[in-house]
Amino acid sequence: MTSRAQRRPIIAIDGPAGAGKSTLARRLAVSLDLPYINTGLMYRALTHRALTERIEVEDEDRLAGAARAIRFAIQADDPDQLAIDGSTSVDALMSPAVEARVSTVSGHPSVRTVLRARQRDLGADGSVMEGRDIGTVVFPDADVNIFLLAASDVRAGRRAREEGRGAQAAETVGIRDEMDARTNPFIPAPDAFVIETTNLTPD
Repeated sequence: MTSRAQRRPIIAIDGPAGAGKSTLARRLAVSLDLPYINTGLMYRALTHRALTERIEVEDEDRLAGAARAIRFAIQADDPDQLAIDGSTSVDALMSPAVEARVSTVSGHPSVRTVLRARQRDLGADGSVMEGRDIGTVVFPDADVNIFLLAASDVRAGRRAREEGRGAQAAETVGIRDEMDARTNPFIPAPDAFVIETTNLTPD
């Protein structure tokens, strides 16, 4: 087993939708020459698989089986891109249909057990990993643990700009907050650096 002194660092970033996790994670990954792992894409990939294979989003057993079948890999030539079944295209994973169902899919305990294990495998040799429970569950012993917060209206505005859905983003963020909190209460890990990003620019 690689010791902490020998391996590259693990940076865990958590927080609600639109708080700035992806922006910060990508910049840190580039600065530190580490793979960037967006765990939300993994749950989106499973949700998309459920839609295409007509798996009910309440069918926990079938969803867990589908999660085991999806191949996730860090690209050696582009560690900023998570390969999902050999593809790095994420457009289909960002669709409104996936957005509307991903919180339900990710709320199943057995699904989270499967994907958390995959996340540990992907990030164990050093990474910047972001999601909802990275610093509390996936890598509670991460070298650096960060928890981002921002006002709900600011987060909705960011998502609207990202997704081009205008006022609908505010409603979506509120629904995501409520549903995600049922699975993972938004509580920072004890050693987390808590950063309020409401009035912060990416720089």
